[in-house]
Amino acid sequence: MASFSFGSGNAAKLLRLPLYAVGRMGTLLVPRGRRWVFGCGAGIGDGALALWRVARAEGHDVMWLTSSDRERADAAALGISSISKLSLRGWWATARAGVLVVTHGLGDVNRYGVSGGFVVQLWHGIPLKRIGLDSPATTQVPNVPGATILRRLIAVMYRGAAQRIRVLPAASARSRGRLESAFALGDGRVVVTGEPRVDVLSQGSDQQRRDAASALLTEETGTIPKGARRVLYAPTWRDGAADPSVPTAEDWVRLIALLEKQNTVLFVRSHPLGAGEYQPPLPSGRVRMLGSDVLADVTPALAGMDVLITDYSSLAYDVGLLGMPVLYLAPDAEDYARTRGFYGRYSDVAGSDVAKDWSTLNEQLATMLSDEQAFNERSAQSTTLSAQVHAYRDGQNTRRVYEVIRARGIPAPKGAR
Repeated sequence: MASFSFGSGNAAKLLRLPLYAVGRMGTLLVPRGRRWVFGCGAGIGDGALALWRVARAEGHDVMWLTSSDRERADAAALGISSISKLSLRGWWATARAGVLVVTHGLGDVNRYGVSGGFVVQLWHGIPLKRIGLDSPATTQVPNVPGATILRRLIAVMYRGAAQRIRVLPAASARSRGRLESAFALGDGRVVVTGEPRVDVLSQGSDQQRRDAASALLTEETGTIPKGARRVLYAPTWRDGAADPSVPTAEDWVRLIALLEKQNTVLFVRSHPLGAGEYQPPLPSGRVRMLGSDVLADVTPALAGMDVLITDYSSLAYDVGLLGMPVLYLAPDAEDYARTRGFYGRYSDVAGSDVAKDWSTLNEQLATMLSDEQAFNERSAQSTTLSAQVHAYRDGQNTRRVYEVIRARGIPAPKGAR
């Protein structure tokens, strides 16, 4: 079942308008300091964690704003000081901060204390599906009288919030154009530095990344059979609609039989905003859940995978840094193109053999796992796609973002020379 939609989220924003006004007046009275505050809509991780580590190493006063007991525990485990973002202290920390780092939206920190702050929006993936002001889904509201006016108001609010962004990293010139359009940003605020979130896929040797990712998967999901291939299935969010790709009982039986035959483990990564019913009808050690409740940030685990299956997820771009082959399962591609839309043609990314059902996908996966040539061909396609969308692959994206922030007037840590 879908757990969130733009319509319900936008309705909540409209109801909070008085709180935005009060917060705005408060920030006019509170002077900004030097502290950097961090928040991430997916938990403790993503590009925010990468930048937090650099900022801390440079000596900045850093604080993480959390929204749950899980996030607070994860922060504590990493030695990260945190405050509840919804508390009065969370508002004060946001209102006083010199730099506000987010990955999803201004609600990653205390949304009522951002006015006047230096906002760094790291985002959370190279856009394949249309996002922000480029997508009609962004301004959805409940079907009520005056809905047209409310949609216009939401668009104004979204544009106004986006104008607070001072730095937005892009993976490449192609990605920069999409982000500038989606957030209506100009003035050089979208910069091609590479994304901090994927530095982990370029640092160290292939074997070091594989070993670290394998250890993480074992820690979170249990021992992996010796020599087993690992397949990640990561469907994306459908704006609150039901996921049409959930396997039937028959699909599960055939899929598990294939996994057993090919000594393969399938890790299922449902989108945190729209988790589908992906539990097989019978327990199987060949199918393991890897949702955000298990692992907040999946990126460090990618190097432990051998194959990615997705529909419209930006992970298809990310795994290209690893040369990982990708299979596409998208039964609703035509409808999704009409209602949400893509940047460019979907076929330019996914190819001409997108699976419409699990039966077709199983055949493709069986070939991939048993035919080395087919595996290598898909791997080469993934690498080629990656070269088109990643300007950097040196593991230094986070450092470049940090230098851009400093170059735009953010002072050095207190006491630094």
